Order: sequence, then C-alpha cells, then structure tokens
Amino acid sequence: MFSLTVCDHIMIAHSFRGAEFGPAQRLHGATFAVEAEFRAPQLDALHLLVDIGLAKQELRRALDPIDYRNLDAEPVFAGLNTTTEYLCHHIHGQLCAALKEGRLGPQSGNVTALKVLLRESPNAWAAYEAPVA
Repeated sequence: MFSLTVCDHIMIAHSFRGAEFGPAQRLHGATFAVEAEFRAPQLDALHLLVDIGLAKQELRRALDPIDYRNLDAEPVFAGLNTTTEYLCHHIHGQLCAALKEGRLGPQSGNVTALKVLLRESPNAWAAYEAPVA
C-alpha cells in the first residue's frame, strides 16, 4: 500500500457538554496539527498517488471553515461535542468529497483509504481512518 501525507494546522475555540469533560466544559482554545494520509494500492502511470499540491490545497480548503473559529457558534456543529476524534471524522468527510469530485487530480480514483490525524500536543492525538466510500 502506498501513502502520501500532507499537513497543516488550525486554531479553534470550543466547549464541551457533559460532566465527564470537567473544566473543558468552559470555552477554551486548541491548536491542532492536522495530517491527511491518502492510501492507494497502486500508483498511476506517472507514479503518483495524488497531486501533492492539490492535496495540500484541499486540506486547507477543508480546514478554512473551522480555522480561527469558535466551533460552538458554527451551525454545522450545533449540539455536538467537537472532540478531537469528531473533528478527525468531519475533516475526513470533507476530503472524501474532494476525492470523489476529482479535486486531487485524475489519480484520485485510485485512493482507497484515508486517515486524518489531529495532534493536540506531542503527547496526545486522535485519528479517524476509513475506506474512501
């Protein structure tokens, strides 16, 4: 299996509902390093998995609507706890849509799986990985 990873980062504010979250129930900020790993069993005729420049562009496109935002105020997240795990899933969906629409180049159709990883610190991170539906 071949893989290609692009990285970026976001800064967000949010709060959580539920006593399990302790002080994180209050509004707080987080900075995430974001990695998107595209996987395919084969490369195209030019030996590309996806266009790396387009992959970086589409990752940024997926992140722009949440970067420097209070996620509690964003309608797409209304009533949801925007945990690190959930944000991985959300970004995964955005990138899968980009793949389906061919926005990562003509070789996008070869991608069979995608992993999105958010690093909250050097000591804690979460990921969501699934086939490209």
